[in-house]
Amino acid sequence: MTHRSLTPPAAAAVVLTAMASVLVAHQPAQAAADRIRLGSASDVSRSMWNGPAFTMNGAGGIVTASMSRAVDEIRGGTGSLDVVVLAGSAPTSGSRTPECDTITGLPGVNSCTTWTLTTAGDGDNSQMNTDVRNAEFVYFAGGDQCRYAAWKGTALETSVEAVVAKGGGSGGGSAGHHINSPIVYDACNGSVTSAEALANPYDRYVSFTTGMFTWANYGAVINDSHFVTRDRMGRTMSFLARAVKDGLAPGGSAWGVGVEEGGGSLFLDRNGMATQYGKDAYVVLADHQPEQAVDRKPLTYSGFKIWRLTPGSTFDFRNRPTCGYYLRSVTNGVTDANLYNGTPVTDCGTQGGGSTVAESEPNDTRDTADDATALASPGTLTGSMKSTSDRDYFKVSAAAGQTVSVNCAVPTAYDADVYWLDANGGTLTRSVNDGAGTDESLSFTRTASGTGTYYLDVEAYSGSGTAAYSCTLTRS
Repeated sequence: MTHRSLTPPAAAAVVLTAMASVLVAHQPAQAAADRIRLGSASDVSRSMWNGPAFTMNGAGGIVTASMSRAVDEIRGGTGSLDVVVLAGSAPTSGSRTPECDTITGLPGVNSCTTWTLTTAGDGDNSQMNTDVRNAEFVYFAGGDQCRYAAWKGTALETSVEAVVAKGGGSGGGSAGHHINSPIVYDACNGSVTSAEALANPYDRYVSFTTGMFTWANYGAVINDSHFVTRDRMGRTMSFLARAVKDGLAPGGSAWGVGVEEGGGSLFLDRNGMATQYGKDAYVVLADHQPEQAVDRKPLTYSGFKIWRLTPGSTFDFRNRPTCGYYLRSVTNGVTDANLYNGTPVTDCGTQGGGSTVAESEPNDTRDTADDATALASPGTLTGSMKSTSDRDYFKVSAAAGQTVSVNCAVPTAYDADVYWLDANGGTLTRSVNDGAGTDESLSFTRTASGTGTYYLDVEAYSGSGTAAYSCTLTRS
């Protein structure tokens, strides 16, 4: 829980002056709900949107970089869209619309409407739900996530889901970050510290809401905010152990996503690829039952897997990595040292993986790439150039400091080239030797921290045939 970010009075005056030509509609709505609209009085109408997209912020305020990317991806770089900000309480000073003040200044935004809803029943406010359904992005402000959890089962829950389903998006900061995970630490009994949660995972302050929002590629996640500044790694560990022990997470594994305040924001695209902005975030995995997680006893859990995401790094939530983490444990409520830094494990390529991945058509785009992220090292990628325009994509991963080497044996039936691409499809290195049957080789070292997602693109240059190429991939 936190108070909403406020625009100081002086800054608010500047904002209002700059927006003198922008329509500001303020009107009380039904019951305790309050509505303030900035920008155009008319909603955008369009048949198709390019999302979903999500922003998960470590504090309540808008992070311009990630919000701008969400706006651009949802509208496909053309036209404009409408945003609704939902808040459970009004700011106590400064601007009454701090989030919309920032959002309306972004390119591609037609309007931004702030709704302050102070009761659970406000989730069924008809005008508010109309505004939400007509919007393309819904942002939950900072505040108290227990108030947001109270909207479960109201029309508002369905309305937000409809925005995402049509290709829009959702997001939030602090409390708004919490509510966007499928397992919500709701703080309805009060906020818990790491020390309290580690001393007793069943402390009365540890309570959850489930079954509200479950976004694609983001399953079994518990969000946490203000992560490093308020030292919340310990409580996230306790939350995850509880989720596994109590069966809250399907499949017996639970994931924590903790985002730091001060500009930290995790952007999630429609393919489940996350990019970190501003400050660090942490992905924490509990993939086995805790050694001890019972009421009134301290937590014991060995081997939490932790990925540190620095600004600019990526994390694939659709195909979650099996390497690149560091390990930390909790023994009788006491954590290992250095929770927020560690040396990534790089010798885990065989976990969950085999020694060969054979192509399966169609695999001629990044979206349809064959998943080789769990391929053993060394491992083999095989396929064939079935036409002169054939392209085979394989999805792979590399941890910080890891070098991936690829050596391809090409049959005499065709000339094939090999490209190493980043998560967005940009070429980082390539091997384009001339001649049918000429082998190709390349290598790439990840210098950024965390684990990155990459694609190996094998392309026909000339010729075709059913004879198989064989690429040996080695991580070191």
